[in-house]
Amino acid sequence: MDICADQLLLGLADRSQIAALSADAADRSVSFLASAAEAFPHDVYNAEGAISYDPDLVLVGPETSAAAVAALERLGYPIAEIGRVRTIDQAIRQVTEVAALIGREQAGVELVELIVSARVQATRADVGLTALYYTAMGETAGDDTLIADLMRAVGLSNAVTRLVGSDGGHLPLERLVADPPDFLIVARADLTGADRAAGILVHPALDQVLPPTRRLELPERLTVCGGPSLPEAIRVLYNEYRRVTPVLQPR
Repeated sequence: MDICADQLLLGLADRSQIAALSADAADRSVSFLASAAEAFPHDVYNAEGAISYDPDLVLVGPETSAAAVAALERLGYPIAEIGRVRTIDQAIRQVTEVAALIGREQAGVELVELIVSARVQATRADVGLTALYYTAMGETAGDDTLIADLMRAVGLSNAVTRLVGSDGGHLPLERLVADPPDFLIVARADLTGADRAAGILVHPALDQVLPPTRRLELPERLTVCGGPSLPEAIRVLYNEYRRVTPVLQPR
């Protein structure tokens, strides 16, 4: 009953263990393993839906309604909550815990090895370059988020504390243009004025100070959760950073 539980089950469980997934599991914009999810029922969004599969275990998340959790508990269904991870290390611990919970310890070990290997390969010296994760609505990622930890993993400093505060939040375009970081991290780098949801990311003033050559693309489906998407998230951000930094120096 949770998008991140979906990813962990798809990445760790034996096929026979998966009774059903959440209604978001096959949404390619947020689900890293959307293609794999299509092979399973993916229509669970409330207690009734979960009960219809009579599972041995129900995985819920922070956005699962309290009423649904209470109803399942009253009926005696075992429940495990899949929290949102804020660092790569937390994600590694979560993989290990979920793998043990479903009796797939070796699959957990193998996924952890992939995550650790990707982080080791991506590590580069901190040369003082800064980045900011920025959405079309002007929202930023705080310093205590998985995106911020991905930045640290590849040697980038999060500019959010300087511009907004460590918790992140809304950053007006004027403030960003007046004091830009070295790079902008965006979910899509190919936005144009024709994109209805592009928002301020296509504003001419932003293009002047942070043109496409200073933007790193990190698709949302890689950062919604930890787990199976993490090796790819680390690799993508690292490769994007390498692509745009050969001749740049800190501002």
